[in-house]
Amino acid sequence: MTVSTPAQHPAANRVVILGGGPGGYEAALVGRRLGADVTVVEAAGMGGAAVLTDVVPSKTLIATAEWMTIADRAPELGIRLDGTLLSGAVGGTLEQLRHRIDLAAVNTRVKALAAAQSADIRARLEREGVRIVIGHGHLDGPSKVVVTTPQGVDDLTLDADVVLVSTGATPRTLDEARPDGERILTWTQLYDLNVLPKRLIVVGSGVTGAEFAGAYTSLGADVVLVSSRDRVLPGEDADAAQLLEDVFKTRGMTVMSRSRAAGARRTADGVEVTLSDGRVIEGSHVLFAVGSIPTSAGLGLEEAGVRLTPSGHIEVDKVSRTNVRGIYAAGDVTGVLPLASVAAMQGRLAMAHALGDAVKPLSLRGVSANIFTSPEIATVGSSEARLQEQGVKYSVSMLPLARNPRAKMLGVRDGFIKIFAHGATGTVLGAVVVGPRASESIYPLTLAVTHHLTTDQLAETATVYPSMSGTIAEVARVLHHRAED
Repeated sequence: MTVSTPAQHPAANRVVILGGGPGGYEAALVGRRLGADVTVVEAAGMGGAAVLTDVVPSKTLIATAEWMTIADRAPELGIRLDGTLLSGAVGGTLEQLRHRIDLAAVNTRVKALAAAQSADIRARLEREGVRIVIGHGHLDGPSKVVVTTPQGVDDLTLDADVVLVSTGATPRTLDEARPDGERILTWTQLYDLNVLPKRLIVVGSGVTGAEFAGAYTSLGADVVLVSSRDRVLPGEDADAAQLLEDVFKTRGMTVMSRSRAAGARRTADGVEVTLSDGRVIEGSHVLFAVGSIPTSAGLGLEEAGVRLTPSGHIEVDKVSRTNVRGIYAAGDVTGVLPLASVAAMQGRLAMAHALGDAVKPLSLRGVSANIFTSPEIATVGSSEARLQEQGVKYSVSMLPLARNPRAKMLGVRDGFIKIFAHGATGTVLGAVVVGPRASESIYPLTLAVTHHLTTDQLAETATVYPSMSGTIAEVARVLHHRAED
């Protein structure tokens, strides 16, 4: 592969990237491959919030919680604690020696892994010749970035032919429930807890709320999930959301539907959360997971002429351009789709376009998403609600994982695979996978949606026996039979 030199792109030689998250660091790598002089300005550390306070730490915590769920299933598989091996324990009993969580140790590991991932990203960028500046950057017009150091001094001005804004988003907070980092928390503050909450109130039943509520239930906390909607995960597949809510309740979680939190306050030894109808819920801690707001304020965007939406997101087109020549944006700050994978795609597209490389406009058709609950929920393509809204003629088939032989071997009871296919052509339009490691199992269905494969093509592809993926082919075969009726 030929690498372009700076001389080949004289009009776009100097690139400044605000934000070192997935959109920023992926763009930086593309910029260097195309020969640009690239500087990344990042306030917290490379990887941004995705690596340091959001995706990496939360999924590490959830992975630990998953082991607790697996351990709880051990007796079903015939695994027992052997009392004869425990006879030397002073005063020990089998009940006392059951697995338990050391949250301080868990969070130490969580933060260490996040820091290690951040260091790996920084090392990779430095090897590629990317300049990294620690500080807060803001635009001074469309072609100049001023960096404020951690000491609060404007001591560096960067000229830029291309600016990419990839500053992400921050947790939304309520005036009536200001986070204190001790009892009233955002999801970025959970990793400083040293003791498992006795009773954790989670406000918000979207993806973040559901993930943390499920994780802390598995870790052994008493969890109350407050949902303003009829069910958890209101924006997801209805069958998947209902299954997850049923699992939550089976595991002992309290789910309060159609309940809106109005505020929270500290008590002597915990918190009180007041609902809009006047009810009060008592707990030891409360986590507010009520969405996020784009980090676009104070960046000089409006002064530079960059158009923002009423919500504060940066308006971009399919190649991540803003309305101002030379200024691009990527990631959660754009509001396109709050996924690290999409941020990375936007960053790569933006830089390739800015530096004159061939690009295909961003398409979200084949973007898969995953909710890291237990069981996981993975989706790709059109949802059933979307197909109904569009009036598309489609066929749908869904089979439970409980009948899959591999699932039986692993003691898996909860989950299913659902495929939506075009009623006339059999083309795969979308899919839902609910089960362990759904994030891995969705990949063949992502390929099917991306490349317009049919259910017959899925059905004709051999799968390993026994395997969880065998159910994908089985669902596809059912859709083929329905097409013949």
